[in-house]
Amino acid sequence: MKRLWDKGEPLDARVLRYTAGEDYQLDERLVSYDIRASIAHAAMLCEQQLLTSEDLAAIEQGLKDLERSHAAGEWQVTLEDEDAHTALERRLTDAIGEAGERIHLGRSRNDQLLAALRLYLLDAADSLEQIAASAADALLELAGREAETPLPGYTHMQQAMPSSVSLWAEGFAAELADDADGIAAARRRISKNPLGSAAGYGAPGLPIDRESTRKSLGFDSNQEPVTAVQLSRGKAEAGLVFELTLFVQDLGRLAADLLLFYTQEFGFIELPDKLTTGSSIMPQKRNPDVLELVRGATATLLASLTEILSLTAKLGSGYQRDLQRIKAPLFRAIDLSAESGEIMSYLIDNVRFIPENIAIDQSVYAAGHANRLVLEEGISFREAYRRIAQELTGED
Repeated sequence: MKRLWDKGEPLDARVLRYTAGEDYQLDERLVSYDIRASIAHAAMLCEQQLLTSEDLAAIEQGLKDLERSHAAGEWQVTLEDEDAHTALERRLTDAIGEAGERIHLGRSRNDQLLAALRLYLLDAADSLEQIAASAADALLELAGREAETPLPGYTHMQQAMPSSVSLWAEGFAAELADDADGIAAARRRISKNPLGSAAGYGAPGLPIDRESTRKSLGFDSNQEPVTAVQLSRGKAEAGLVFELTLFVQDLGRLAADLLLFYTQEFGFIELPDKLTTGSSIMPQKRNPDVLELVRGATATLLASLTEILSLTAKLGSGYQRDLQRIKAPLFRAIDLSAESGEIMSYLIDNVRFIPENIAIDQSVYAAGHANRLVLEEGISFREAYRRIAQELTGED
């Protein structure tokens, strides 16, 4: 099959397999977004009298038909297509004829991809923000259910201060709510319209209206100047994955606490059998695999962030094919963050604390006793500290 950019001798099959890699498979999630951006671009061309209204109508209908058939599983992006953009334009031209060949005027696969990717990332950020907020809400509900359950507060893995399940859960809820705000803030770099920048230097000689596509697609601003578009590659992606790394890191710390509480030595919580797995050799075992995998997800997020940052660290200006490799770690981070947040919300809804198993050493009240001496006797905290320490240890 001849690709849209082919000139002369066909591309060697081995080169195609290597250069396309898994990109064509990753692009499946971008098809509907590429269609949205392509319709907006075609409408702009028509407004600027660069495309007839008849051609626009054919393009819009053809793309919407392709969107429906793709959603129905009637076609997929193939290795021969190389990417979603080629797959769509080829199928569109097959369906509507010459009008399909007119849609690429004034754009490159570079700004075409970025438009689709950023539209996808805006939706992903909205969804992930809600997932983080829902996990925070699940913890607040847990705090309400366990409002009367005491819990020791730990420092250095030692019982240190009196606390409660409510206070413990509310602390994590606050941080997950903060993560949701961080994810929302990542939209700042994402919501910039790249269309009209083409391969990074605009569309010379064409009256392209970037404001038209910006409004149609709902971007907050046009990315200016056009040379900034390719220089920005990886920054919006890394910004979102950074916030997701913080989110999953908080989930991992929550999981680490729950794993400790679930051990026989602690026995602070119980989980229903539907949320734990069994052992192939030990009949008595129930394993909290969900919590262990959430704890381990932090490594994947951190690796994804490092991969994205490393890919762009020393690139020169303009488009470089290295940038293609951003998609895999980006999508991996998004998917794992969503899955981890959703499963943790479900687990939190089902966890139950066992108050009779929560033994609290009386020494945790020592700081409170010292504070009371200060208030009652007007002595310094250091003097109160020494008195309480002597009472506890029996040493001068």
